[in-house]
Amino acid sequence: MKITKTLWGQSQTGSDKKNNGKDIYLYRITNASGAYVELSSLGAGIVSIAVPDKDGKLTDVVLGYPKAESYFYDGPCFGKVPGRFANRIAEGKFSLDGKTYSLPINNGPNHLHGGPEGFQNQVWESRIEGDAVEFLYSAEDGEMGYPAAMDVIVRYEWSEENELSLSFTAQSDAPTVVNLTNHVYFNLKGEGNGNILDHELTLNASEWLPTSDSLIPVGESEPVAGTPMDFVCAKTLGQDFKADFEALRFGKGYDNCWVIDGAVDGQIQKAAELYAPESGIAVEVFTTQKGIQVYTGNWLSGCPEGKNGHQYEDFDGVALECQNFPDAPNKADYPSPVLRPGEIYNQAIIFSFSVR
Repeated sequence: MKITKTLWGQSQTGSDKKNNGKDIYLYRITNASGAYVELSSLGAGIVSIAVPDKDGKLTDVVLGYPKAESYFYDGPCFGKVPGRFANRIAEGKFSLDGKTYSLPINNGPNHLHGGPEGFQNQVWESRIEGDAVEFLYSAEDGEMGYPAAMDVIVRYEWSEENELSLSFTAQSDAPTVVNLTNHVYFNLKGEGNGNILDHELTLNASEWLPTSDSLIPVGESEPVAGTPMDFVCAKTLGQDFKADFEALRFGKGYDNCWVIDGAVDGQIQKAAELYAPESGIAVEVFTTQKGIQVYTGNWLSGCPEGKNGHQYEDFDGVALECQNFPDAPNKADYPSPVLRPGEIYNQAIIFSFSVR
């Protein structure tokens, strides 16, 4: 395994007290077959994943930007690790141990992805550790309104079999909440090669979480059977895309969380499989998490210019975000997002690529 590290950019001096003039590094991990991943210290992000298609052509299947600076504050959150709590918290408020905390409102009436200065918009410390790349971030007590100082490590490993393994660990000095994922967008035909509505998706999920019109879960999960949310058997993302169904109207497409069947704490299992018949590339998704948010890139239009001069449009990529349930800090019956001193938050995701 070959790993290279290059200086890719720099945060703007004076723009943010934590990022002030920090160097941004790009790492490339290449296996013996020449397939590679590229990772950035801005947001601990995935910049590229290049794997062979059915004709053996190396294909970059991840949406992204050619310039490091374009990743700052981008709306889609391309490839980065949002936090301290990925997804939405209703009205930017939650209570913990009898105290209420207020967070920035940055998505309609809600708080999204840890706020505007969330983990995704921070330059992380980084290092090569054996055959892996690790990113480290120390969040301050009160940062974006969250309680407790918290140290986070995201570790990436790339295998000879074209498997990208991500591990997320965190520890805090006081009670807090945490929910970490990666917000990579896939287009398995190749980034910039049209929309993903012809991709076939399978989810190991027989239930999903209905939401309000601002995409906050409203209660218990419901069966997917008989609805456009049913991906138990493979179907294209576009098959039911224009169905007269409330959830699809609320999100302008899919932007919902599914409950992974049989999920057990600390146990990794298959959550999803995505396949593009045009290229023959498939990716299987495994995780220790309880939920998977599927977002069909419903608001990509107008984001910064993409790689290779591509201008991405709505639905040109799909994110498969393994995570805890949205608004979990306010839902006592959801898996607890609370992290206390002495505990270790530990979750994992594997993206396993193959060709059919």
